[in-house]
Amino acid sequence: MAETTTPKKRGRKAAAAGQPVKQEVVVMVPLAELHPFPDHPFQVRDDESMRETAASVKENGVIIPGLVRPREEGGYEIIAGHRRKHACELAGLTAMPVIVRDMDRDSATVVMVDSNLQRESILPSERAKAYKMKLDAIKRRAGRPSKDEQENAPNVSANFRSDDEVGQDAGVSGDTIRNYIALTQLVPELQKMVDDKKIALTPAYQLAALTPKEQALLLETIDSEQATPSLSQAQRMKKLSQSGELNEDTMLQIMAEQKKPERTDITLPGEKLRKYFPRSYTPMQIETTIFKLLDAWQRKRQREQSR
Repeated sequence: MAETTTPKKRGRKAAAAGQPVKQEVVVMVPLAELHPFPDHPFQVRDDESMRETAASVKENGVIIPGLVRPREEGGYEIIAGHRRKHACELAGLTAMPVIVRDMDRDSATVVMVDSNLQRESILPSERAKAYKMKLDAIKRRAGRPSKDEQENAPNVSANFRSDDEVGQDAGVSGDTIRNYIALTQLVPELQKMVDDKKIALTPAYQLAALTPKEQALLLETIDSEQATPSLSQAQRMKKLSQSGELNEDTMLQIMAEQKKPERTDITLPGEKLRKYFPRSYTPMQIETTIFKLLDAWQRKRQREQSR
């Protein structure tokens, strides 16, 4: 693959002032010299998507170069391109096009996280670890004050927290970032249950407040009861943990309770339905008409399925 150049954005002021714009060169680097980012939070899976990527790479090569930075030990550290490297390996290639950029660890961490968060099918545990890595990097890079200093700051704008900044970049609230980061406090077994959707996210946020010993006890209780905690149960466990009253007996008592069945009721506001019916229709007429339409739709669907 021929070397190409990619201009590094320096802004309009630099261009207007006639300052030279630095060029970044795409170079071919042997796969053996490309090393994963330390504690890379995103798994590289041999799934259908990877097989499709490998087939594309085998036919067309790597269209978008990876981004790497030099390592003190030699070779390069991948910032963006872990999946592309593995696709090259599966395709039988020995080298991959990359852009080499000098970056410090914290800046590289931010770019690594941001470049991967746009992917589909990111597991909750991956997202949690990635958010935490970015948050820690931003704090170190910005030299943010401690939490106590922030809370005591007289200026409201000074209380803008680093996790709010991470949330702003990701298009979510700071509370969402804090909730995800809390998942990193779960033991690996519980994290896997969250990834496998055996435990929902909302109760998982509460369970993250339990001590490792209490979480180990919870795993035993889940196994014995063949059930996972609901949000209400998780909230009570958290409260008992904070008061020092969560033990084998209280946990078993909570987990042995029968969960309330999920509501399946659907409520449609009357003002939204009114626009589809004559003004003279009474609520009973509207309801009767809706059921007739649903019944007709169901019969039509059954006839189509029986063909």
